[in-house]
Amino acid sequence: MANHTIFKGAATALITPLNENGVDYENFGKLIDWQIEQGIDALVICGTTGEASTLTDAEHKEAIRFAAERINHRVPMIAGTGGNDTAYAVELTKYACEVGADACLVVTPYYNKATQNGLVKMFNTIADASTKPIILYNIPSRTGVNIAPETFVKLAENPKIAAVKEASGNISQCVKIMQLVGDKLDMYSGNDDQIVPLLSLGGSGVISVLSNVFPKETSELCHKFFDGDVKGSAELQFKFLPLINALFSEVNPIPVKAAMAKLGFGENYLRLPLTEMEENHAEVLYAEMRKLGLDI
Repeated sequence: MANHTIFKGAATALITPLNENGVDYENFGKLIDWQIEQGIDALVICGTTGEASTLTDAEHKEAIRFAAERINHRVPMIAGTGGNDTAYAVELTKYACEVGADACLVVTPYYNKATQNGLVKMFNTIADASTKPIILYNIPSRTGVNIAPETFVKLAENPKIAAVKEASGNISQCVKIMQLVGDKLDMYSGNDDQIVPLLSLGGSGVISVLSNVFPKETSELCHKFFDGDVKGSAELQFKFLPLINALFSEVNPIPVKAAMAKLGFGENYLRLPLTEMEENHAEVLYAEMRKLGLDI
């Protein structure tokens, strides 16, 4: 059993609707309410998909505070509070806990990177400062550093560290992690094209980009598996694979921002260095959305 199970099923790595004036709180609130009405299992605020890396410190904190108030414990809220400055990650984690987050998602440090020893010290420092459980976020393609399976053994000793979002894409590594710490840490898929494979290893769900667009169905994909309908779960994985591929045809969250704007949740507005989706990619994305029954 994990140190503390935060959620089972699908959590949306939610976009942050933006416009030229800043965060579009009207559409942010609408999006949160719609996600919960659709049956999402949890919400992640200010993660990669939420463009946390280009929010100002004040915007980042206000977005977390606003979301915690709007969600109001209807589903677990997980705040993205990691970074490459451990002192600031500690400050942000403490703040998120104070304003009502149920857990924090903490990414490996990017650019300055770290040794495995450095990762253990960093994650423990942040976890020890937190009053809520921590989800480790392993995404080496973005950060340039990978949490080695053996490192999870040390991290799992901290009672505040509850789970990992595994987005390495390396299934062999996921098998090893679950072999070593599957009884202590929950594992969530960080890749929408690998939900069923990770569930088959004993995973607890997914932190998803796809569920921005299809929250109900992404949750269903997980719960079918938990209910023993592995075939039905796999069929949903296959059904949504072309859309998943379209959502990652350019760097996330460029495509999902375009998709959500089409669904009426604010402008297709991104901050540099992200730019609007190229037209040929966008046409494929919208075509896949229509094939799945969306009237756009």
